Amino acid sequence: MEKALGILDSETELAARLRLAVLRLSRRLRQQVAGGVTSTQFSALATVQRLGSPDARELATSEQVRPPSMTKIVVGLEAAGLVSRRVDVDDRRVARVMLTAEGRRVLQRSRSLRTAYLARRLRVLSPEERRALGDLVRLFERLVEEP
Repeated sequence: MEKALGILDSETELAARLRLAVLRLSRRLRQQVAGGVTSTQFSALATVQRLGSPDARELATSEQVRPPSMTKIVVGLEAAGLVSRRVDVDDRRVARVMLTAEGRRVLQRSRSLRTAYLARRLRVLSPEERRALGDLVRLFERLVEEP
């Protein structure tokens, strides 16, 4: 029984350390954005790109925010010229949100900034550490796969 508790404790400790490291890395990556957008706006832009041309309700659902909050986000993105809204041809009560060319550029620049940030951080690691990290990335990818 004590051995089982020891494994559980080390798994719990590993899980806690992993959670903290992932959160800290995520926070630092969220800071790497272009075009003066917030991380919330960046996330909304990325979701618009992924979904194609969602309406505000679909976007809010995907971003897990309330529709009025998403409406404010979309208004800000539209004012910045990063998205446009167009009336749905099948349902004129619905407005579809679409990326503008500038919105696509901001997404690409932000993604490039995030990748460059990680590349700079990787340079401090030895070749052996980078290989080990490559192995860990494959494990992370397994952890986030849908069951």
